[in-house]
Amino acid sequence: MAFSLRNLSVLAYANGFTLWHYKAGDASLAAVGMDGFFSEASDMMATGDVLMVSATDGAAMLCVAPSAAHMLRMA
Repeated sequence: MAFSLRNLSVLAYANGFTLWHYKAGDASLAAVGMDGFFSEASDMMATGDVLMVSATDGAAMLCVAPSAAHMLRMA
């Protein structure tokens, strides 16, 4: 499944930090963790933000790693 902006939401924001939640629909954790999956939302996310992901095969916490494209990596 491709990224869907409507499945991304902000849970909390303070002092430049954002806690996000993403409902992956029928995507697996492996698919969501791939480089570039969240590139459509990279202009909204900042390095150090945390993302909670609910996927078909479980849940995980991701963090926005420092890179030009704000790629997300498993934390």
